[in-house]
Amino acid sequence: MDPSAKAASAAPLRVACAGTPEFAAVALRRLLRAGHDVPLVLTQPDRPAGRGLREQPGAVKQVALRERLRVVQPRGLRLDGRFADDAQQARAALLEAAADVLVVVAYGLILPQWLLDMPPLGCLNIHASLLPRWRGAAPIQRAIEAGDAQTGVSIMRMEAGLDTGPVYCMEQLPIHAGDTGGSLHDRLADAGANLLLRVLRDLQDGVAEPTAQSNDGVSYAAKIDKSETWLDFTRPAIELERRIRAFAPHPGTRTRLGEVSFKVHAACLGDSARRAEPGQVLRADAAGIELACGEGSLLLTRLQRAGSTPVDTAALLRGMPIHPGQAFASGAPDA
Repeated sequence: MDPSAKAASAAPLRVACAGTPEFAAVALRRLLRAGHDVPLVLTQPDRPAGRGLREQPGAVKQVALRERLRVVQPRGLRLDGRFADDAQQARAALLEAAADVLVVVAYGLILPQWLLDMPPLGCLNIHASLLPRWRGAAPIQRAIEAGDAQTGVSIMRMEAGLDTGPVYCMEQLPIHAGDTGGSLHDRLADAGANLLLRVLRDLQDGVAEPTAQSNDGVSYAAKIDKSETWLDFTRPAIELERRIRAFAPHPGTRTRLGEVSFKVHAACLGDSARRAEPGQVLRADAAGIELACGEGSLLLTRLQRAGSTPVDTAALLRGMPIHPGQAFASGAPDA
């Protein structure tokens, strides 16, 4: 390579960002701390949140406002779609920003081809799995739910397919026995932000070369449906224990006893050898509420009644006696 060309490639990059939740905010904070120029932030429109359902900005917007970055919040990005005016505004902002690369992290909108083609160095995505395993919307939760021993993060150059683009690099992380969706999220967000900085340095130096994904081992992390959050005790206990951890803290898992519904914050495998109908209470004491499952038993240790706060089982039972023989319902309530 001509020395002058290499020097030009090493000029500081202008890095636009597109993201919404905390996973993306970790990357944005790391970019700013590393001294990158961020001329524009795309993020989802504010959403109702909290008890008063007042519109609240996402984590990325909160960081951008504190750092006085330009923020654009299109409702859509298709130039011929329902929100074409929003898309045109976003396009004009991106042209003005003249970013070398767009970093996309948990943005929540599909990027159309016009946007994928705009940055000279392309659009980079931090994806929370070891691609091609767990392409799709919920890779962190699906990895725990499936009982995977490991997962990781991938830095991918985006293309039109769903998480099919070539990968610059990956980092593997173990999934610990007690990991929840929340704890694994935090570790992956940190690892992904560090890996992104490495790829940006390589792009800046002109030495980044992505590798096409393998066609073997492809799996899809489907978006979590609300019906999945209701525990079905006809399933094996080990599946339910993994789902409770995977969906904690969001969207959480639920169950109900009679007319009372609960959010399940923590559980572990029970040790009872007694056979009973799925959902039947085998014991209820300070250690937990043990329920029969399709295979094995599940010990619920921390619950939250609707409209209340999370409590350990001992505290719950003081205000709401639960006895062996009672039965928790399986699956989602009838519509």
